[in-house]
Order: sequence, then C-alpha cells, then structure tokens
Amino acid sequence: MFKYTHLIMYFAPIGVGAAMAYTVGHMGIDILKYLFMLLITLYAALIAFIVLVLLPVALYLKIPVKKFIQAIKEPVSIAFATTSSDAALPAVMRNMEQFGVPRKIVSFVVPTGYSFNLDGTTLYLSLASIFVAQAAGMDLSFGQQLLIALTLMITSKGVAAIPRASLIILIATAEQFGLPIVIIAAILGIDELMDMGRTSVNVIGNCLASVVVAKWEGEFDNAKAEAFKD
Repeated sequence: MFKYTHLIMYFAPIGVGAAMAYTVGHMGIDILKYLFMLLITLYAALIAFIVLVLLPVALYLKIPVKKFIQAIKEPVSIAFATTSSDAALPAVMRNMEQFGVPRKIVSFVVPTGYSFNLDGTTLYLSLASIFVAQAAGMDLSFGQQLLIALTLMITSKGVAAIPRASLIILIATAEQFGLPIVIIAAILGIDELMDMGRTSVNVIGNCLASVVVAKWEGEFDNAKAEAFKD
C-alpha cells in the first residue's frame, strides 16, 4: 500500500495543475492575483497573532524571549521546511527540556497540543473559508462568519500533523455551509506556501504552551533557560 500510495503521489502535481487550470478557466486569470493576496493576508495574520498574542503572554510570564527564540529556532525551521509538525516533534521535546521545562510536562503538553492547540491551522481555515465564499460571490452575514469560525475551531481539533491535512477539514466545512468546493482546488496550488507558515505557528504555540504550564506549576528552571545555547 505504501508503494501504491507513493506511485499515486507522483501524479499529485498533475492533479493540482489540472484543478487550477479548471478553476482559472471558469473564474479567469484574476483568481491567481486573489490567491497571492490570500497568501499575504495569511502571513500578516500569523505575524499579528505572534506579536499580539504569543509575545505578550511570554512577556507577562517573564519568559526570557531571546533564549526562547534560540530554543525554538531549530524545530520551527524543521516545521517550516517540511510543513509537518510531526517532523519537528523530537527537536521540540529535546529543546524544551534543555530550556528548563520538565520532561513530564513536555511529554504531556506538546503531544496534546499537536492535536488541540493548532493556532496557525485555525487561522488558515478561517481565512480560506471566507476566501472561498468571496470568490463564489456569496455574501455571508457576520453571524454566518462567526458560526463558520466556531465550527472550524471544533473540527480542526485532532487534525493530523502532516502536510495538507487541513484541506480535508476545509472541504468538509465548505460542504457543510454550501460553499463551492471547486474553488478549494485553486488553493491547492499555493497550499504548500501557506502550510509552511501555519505549521510553524503551530509549533511556536505548542512550545510556548509547555513553558506556560511549567511556569504555572512552579517547575520551570530559569537557570536552564538563561544558560540555553544552540
């Protein structure tokens, strides 16, 4: 089955190209411009989330930010390059222990967060859903947008930490709310670039969550954190 799946994946780029060609043929070349705008919007939202949510949490709990950045640099780089949180898991657990988080907290918080603390994925799904609705010319009320966002917060829990897994959630939610699935095919073309950003934010959020829990439990080793080296 692995060999068969591997063979099928050789044809994935052809499928993505055909899907984009179909979408561009029906919606015009302008769809590519809007896809680029979606990509820029996603990265702007991810950066805003880090600066306005994660950074204040770190500062409030007096976490040494510079050392924390050094600690997460390797796992985030792996996540960005592979678009897979699972690939970065060993580096996350090793670096967080070296940063001063006890093994028992790391081994519980990080794997749990991989299923339930998916900040980047949820942001992506919300933006992509609104993009699909706007591309289809559907005028969603604020209540409908809020309902979609709440639904995605629930359905995204437990999503596999592998490339493109979020698309399955997006397709299922789109069907539920009557959004045209054909437009999602166009997103496939730039999903690799978006996956890099959202996966990286997922890893950053889970790393910070382990430190926060250790701080709450009074078991965070500040000396280890200050002495951390790449």
